[in-house]
Amino acid sequence: MPVPITIRGVPDETRDELAARAARAGQSLQAYVRGQLTALAQRPSPDDLWDRVQRRVQGTGSQLPAEVVLELRRGSRDRPQ
Repeated sequence: MPVPITIRGVPDETRDELAARAARAGQSLQAYVRGQLTALAQRPSPDDLWDRVQRRVQGTGSQLPAEVVLELRRGSRDRPQ
């Protein structure tokens, strides 16, 4: 069951920006912020994400240096889709 949340001390500029984004999305401010909070809660925390990366590296035995990964990533951006 949904519960109400009150956030005090939100700067006017922040509220105005969120209201503008909500309007562009055709939503009320409440619906927009609720959607953003839901999306945020569904993403892993930085610590959880790092743990997943470490488990994957340990599980695959990957030993690629960061420079190689970055170079491969850059190269994939240059290739046509």
